[in-house]
Amino acid sequence: IEKHQDESRTRKLHALIKPFVLRRHKAQVASELPAKTEHLSYCPLTEEQQQFYEETKSFYRNKILETLEGHAPTPAGGTQLLLLQGLTRLRQIANHPHLADQSYEGESGKMREILRMIRSVVSEGHKVLVFSQFVQHLALVRAGLDERQLEYAYLDGHTRDRQGEVERFQSDPDLQIFLISLKAGGVGLNLTAADYVFILDPWWNPAVEAQAIDRAHRIGQQRPVFVYKFISQGTVEEKILALQRRKLQLVSDLITTDEAVIKSLTRADIEELLG
Repeated sequence: IEKHQDESRTRKLHALIKPFVLRRHKAQVASELPAKTEHLSYCPLTEEQQQFYEETKSFYRNKILETLEGHAPTPAGGTQLLLLQGLTRLRQIANHPHLADQSYEGESGKMREILRMIRSVVSEGHKVLVFSQFVQHLALVRAGLDERQLEYAYLDGHTRDRQGEVERFQSDPDLQIFLISLKAGGVGLNLTAADYVFILDPWWNPAVEAQAIDRAHRIGQQRPVFVYKFISQGTVEEKILALQRRKLQLVSDLITTDEAVIKSLTRADIEELLG
């Protein structure tokens, strides 16, 4: 369907899955919601971060292309697993190289901007939800907030009293920051006390990001909601955004997984991501 942009087959597939999937767009059920504005915040890498990123990209690019061309044996798990490992590592370095190498002691361009924006939003009296797919990334943000003596609520897959953290954030006007693991808190929470949402790292399926944003932009929200997505310049994050827009149009209509997306990538896609 995706390869040939076949609308008739897309409609047929919708007809087949319709009895099993009930989908409602928010515009259909909550037309009275206040406005939502989304921004892309592009963050330059530091010089040391850039060098680490380029070295890692070259390593995985050469290894994957050698395998595809038959010049190297196929690794355990296949080329797709190697690609997933490489993309994950590059995404980690784009966030903060410490996620990929704990001996790294330099800075991260994105982390500088995240902490600057959090401080700016909080100083103006707003509340902000901060989502990341990497718990280790949230740990680095926590360290930065502790250093600046900024209080925050926190939720990841190991948080025992989820509802307690939610209620604390919703009811305490002085608690303005909520750090949340995307997998643990991207759905099912009502966090309308926040009017800012920060998405720290993009991934293939924009529906996952939309669900996180909907923790604040939902029925009960009285103020406009501002969303900032942080993108490291010149990295795979920019290319993921491009693939979201160009190649993965079906993602917004059908259900998919990260693994399914990886399997659908052509050699040209791989070369673009690691180019």
